[in-house]
Amino acid sequence: MTHALYHHTLADIARHLGVAFDGDADKPIRGLATLKEAKPDQVAFLTNRAYLKDLATTQAAAVLLHPEHGKNCPVPKLEMENPYLGYAKLSQLFDPLPARDKPGIHPTAVVADSVTIGKGVSIQAHAVVEEGVTLGDRVVIGAGSVIGADSMVGDETRLHANVTVCHGVVIGKRVILQSGCVIGGDGFGFAHDGAGWHKIAQLGGVVLGDDVEVGSCSSIDRGALGDTLIGDDVKIDSQVQIAHNVIIGAHSALAGCVGIAGSTQVGKHCMLGGGVGLSGHLTICDGVQVTGMSLVTNSIHKPGVYSSGTGAMANSQWRKNAVRFKQLDEIAKRLSRVEKSTRDT
Repeated sequence: MTHALYHHTLADIARHLGVAFDGDADKPIRGLATLKEAKPDQVAFLTNRAYLKDLATTQAAAVLLHPEHGKNCPVPKLEMENPYLGYAKLSQLFDPLPARDKPGIHPTAVVADSVTIGKGVSIQAHAVVEEGVTLGDRVVIGAGSVIGADSMVGDETRLHANVTVCHGVVIGKRVILQSGCVIGGDGFGFAHDGAGWHKIAQLGGVVLGDDVEVGSCSSIDRGALGDTLIGDDVKIDSQVQIAHNVIIGAHSALAGCVGIAGSTQVGKHCMLGGGVGLSGHLTICDGVQVTGMSLVTNSIHKPGVYSSGTGAMANSQWRKNAVRFKQLDEIAKRLSRVEKSTRDT
């Protein structure tokens, strides 16, 4: 992708990555692209062996790749042990979004008189910032977003359009909240009297650490009494549900459609695949990876990879297996009787 607003030289690119390079230091670089589609003013990258076939014919100005592939590169190369990380860093240079941020308050925004506003803050059209809110330096509040009373937003945090931050929420520095997410809505708390439900007021809040990202249409509920806590550098995908009083440890990542029931604690450096469900009041230790669509109903105390469920198969085979599954208990009992009889004999 090329953006006319952004112009860097090959030397700038190498300096940004902290790597050596060969080629014309003053070569203008105006964007990033795949090996196959790159033009002579773009940098390409090779992070997947499946695309090695495109390396020999690339027209890129330079290629970011692992040293093991450098000898086969026909154009200037930028060698890194982790080229995917290099690609992530370069993508920031060509992101057009920050250039569109204009400090100031849009005429249609509604900002309470008691709001504390830091330096270089951008509050865009139709945003609402309620009483007692504190906004750090260079915060961006996207169009139509709402920040509830007495909340705090750290420096360089960005709320995209139509984000809802409810009252009494604390958000760290450099946080990104994607459109449609709700931070600090009521947790799912009700008491039943035998005839109907009575709502339990949710009196806690939500605390997001630094460098957290929350995907579009995800919800993080406020605590019933204490706070729901999301640690530093946690990455949360779209359409994730985190219930009241959940704790997520630093540097963990949750893929789309994960659901975590109330008061469960997830450790540091954990990864939950798409569609994973965690029951309530569990403890998941540090360094756990749960593969997609797994259901976790017991605490996990040992790091490692955990899975449940079965992969897709032909319907005819699945139907046979489903019948066998219902027979497992009886088969196990019969086997136990046979083993006991054999021992007795």
